[in-house]
Formats: sequence, structure tokens, C-alpha cells
Amino acid sequence: MPPLLSVVIIVHNEEAHLGACLASVREIADEIIVLDDGSTDATVAVAQQHGARVELRPFDDFGRQKQAALDLATGRWILSIDADERVTPPLAREIARVIRRDDSADGYWLRRTMIYLGKRLRFGGAGSEWILRLARRERARFAPLPVHEHLIVEGRTARLAGALDHIKYRSLREHIETINRYTELAAGRKREAGRRFSVTHVLRIPWEMFSRLVLRLGLLDGRAGIIHAAMAAFYAFVQYAKLWREPE
Repeated sequence: MPPLLSVVIIVHNEEAHLGACLASVREIADEIIVLDDGSTDATVAVAQQHGARVELRPFDDFGRQKQAALDLATGRWILSIDADERVTPPLAREIARVIRRDDSADGYWLRRTMIYLGKRLRFGGAGSEWILRLARRERARFAPLPVHEHLIVEGRTARLAGALDHIKYRSLREHIETINRYTELAAGRKREAGRRFSVTHVLRIPWEMFSRLVLRLGLLDGRAGIIHAAMAAFYAFVQYAKLWREPE
């Protein structure tokens, strides 16, 4: 009999996050697949200490990397999570229940909440979002996108009530480094599609700030909410600013 649930994770220098992530799925995972792209810290050692099967694959883009991790899984169900995410106990109990039922859906949306710079955000568009992460393995695949990849499930989907906590950045330095990596991929995709930089893209900054802080009440999250909105505005602009000239 194959394992019931395979947890799949792609990683790069995640020693600070990975241990807590793997601990959060310890009670429900029959198999843990950690796909590393050449980490230079103790990520691999942390994964092995938690009983994960570690494989190596050079990174090309997020869609292909996550599909490669999914292809390594052997469980009847797969749960795809990131190293900075935590399965809360209520969610773990729900997952354990639905994967054992005969009448379960083919995939499940999870409610992801965000903890940013140590504070749980509730507004500004960051309070919670629904993401498709749990599925019958043979019904699941990842969209082949370089960034903002997502799981595609053939069949019926439903929602689970428990939360998936997203521990999003411990410092602004970490956030800025991530923005630089993601905007390179996003700009590359836009360049391939023929998009070019325009001065009108500068308007993304005030619009993003107004939308998150006022329309979506991000001001109610205080200092962390304001900083998060500013960084989101920066991200929205930089992915277009990098189209200004071809990379050297």
C-alpha cells in the first residue's frame, strides 16, 4: 500500500523556518519530500533530522520546481506547503479526517493567515486567503508558471476550516531579498510577453498603498500593516521597473 499523505516542500536556505514547518505536519505525514536547490546553510541537515526524504534539483522556476517535488511523492494524497508555513492543530485534524473518507473531494482549499514581522495581519488584503494545497495526487499538477505558481486539481474541490499560518518575514532585509528574487522572475515573464516599462507604472505605488491601507483597512493593523502595504507597493512597481532596460 502506498503512503496515505505525502507532504512536499521546495526549499532554498530555509534552516530558520524548516524545522517548525516539518514539526507541524509530523502527526499527519506518512512521507515528507524536501526538494532542495543547493542550499548553502543547514537546510538539508534540518530536513533529514525530521525524517524527510531530501532530493536535489537545480532551480529554474517555481512551477517546474514544485511539479518536480510532486512527481517524487508516492502518497495517495499530497499536501504542498512552504517552509515558512505552519499547519495548525485544527487544520491537521481536518486533513487527517478527510483523507481517510471515501466521499472526500479531490482537492481542498486552505485558509492561509499571515504573521508579518511578528504580528498577525487581519486587514489590508493580507488577513487571509484561500489557496489550493491538498489534493489526491493523481488528480493534481502545478501550473507551469515561473512565479505565482498554483496547484491545479481535476475534479471536485472544497474548503477546510482550519488555518495555515504563514510566518512571512522576520525582518525587512529578508523581505527585500525575496522581492528582488520574485521580481526578477516576474519581469522576465512580462518581457517574454512583450511588456515594456511605462512611466504610468509609477502610479502603482500610490494606488497599492491607498488600496491596502484605506480600501482594505490595512491601517487597522498598525505599524506592521503600514510597512507591509509599502513593501507590496514597492513589489508592484519594481517588477515593471526592471523592464526599463534589458538585463546586462
